[in-house]
Amino acid sequence: MVLKTFGWSFAVTALGLVAAVFYGGWTAFGIVAILSILEISLSFDNAVVNAGILKKMNAFWQKIFLTIGILIAVFGMRLVFPVVIVAISAQLGPIEAVDLALTDKDRYQELVTDAHPSIAAFGGMFLLMIFLDFIFEDRDIKWLAWLERPLAKLGKVDMLSVCIALIVLLVSAITFGAHAHQHGGAHADKAETVLLAGIAGLITYMIVGGLSGYFEDKLEEEEEREHEEEEAAARSGKPKSAVKLAGKAAFFMFLYLEVLDASFSFDGVIGAFAITNDIVLMALGLGIGAMYVRSLTVYLVRQGTLDDYVYLEHGAHYAIGALSIILLVTIQYEIHEVITGLVGVALIAWSFWSSVRRNRALAAAEGESKCNETEAVCTP
Repeated sequence: MVLKTFGWSFAVTALGLVAAVFYGGWTAFGIVAILSILEISLSFDNAVVNAGILKKMNAFWQKIFLTIGILIAVFGMRLVFPVVIVAISAQLGPIEAVDLALTDKDRYQELVTDAHPSIAAFGGMFLLMIFLDFIFEDRDIKWLAWLERPLAKLGKVDMLSVCIALIVLLVSAITFGAHAHQHGGAHADKAETVLLAGIAGLITYMIVGGLSGYFEDKLEEEEEREHEEEEAAARSGKPKSAVKLAGKAAFFMFLYLEVLDASFSFDGVIGAFAITNDIVLMALGLGIGAMYVRSLTVYLVRQGTLDDYVYLEHGAHYAIGALSIILLVTIQYEIHEVITGLVGVALIAWSFWSSVRRNRALAAAEGESKCNETEAVCTP
């Protein structure tokens, strides 16, 4: 099962590391290995959230996610995206931007760093909306009940998550503008860019997420109509099949997954510049990491891990919330990538341990209940 799921990731790792050695020797090998680990640690929460969405899709769209989706993730976000950033921010043509990335790496890094505020604002707002919509939704299963219960009640207020997100964006833009003026005004003109980029992130979330939600609701209506047929099939002894997202519903969920992956990859791409400014090594390292994130997503779906460990999805969304705030803070303050990665891993590990404890408690209660039913003498 592990080899089948992670086979392509292992193969890409071997090819990527060999290519790194041929490209830049053992130093390049080490840099690619470090970048791969960085990407995996920063994107583990991405895999958990992806799995929650992917398990709703049918087999065809799961395959599309693993083929076309991985091409978009590896080549689009980890190779093309940094070049596009430079092309837009420096007002260069695509060919000039690629030439700059290969021939003048210091200038290339400088331009990407210069574009960081708008990237962070876009990604930060998109991820913040995911987090806010999650915590304001009333759920049957609550992890941190003392926090999630009152937030679910607040969530009944229409458009609350949008209002909070806009307030956070406004504060970020104003603070960034004030900070820039205090330090010579070098980036003062970018306060407006931060605001516009953040609004673009919010609009992107609302369009893609809204369309996904609309078609998912349509599917649920179909499920309700088929529910009676399924029950009849179950009574007659026929196997009961779960309805999976297909057609337009799956297509927009696929788009949502790709935009989500893009938002998650922002911190990895920007963080990679702390290790190297070589676009080839960056693409190799982050590409290998992206493959493992994809494989991990499929593994979580096929193993039913999210069903067994019910708080994992909560932990991943709290990690998303933390990452969104970190991205917005990095608009003006530098935060080390190790901190970013550790926050996400710590929250997911905590939610996993909470799930394990819950499962043990439920198993113990079930065992005690059986003992009471049979009036047997149960000893610990």
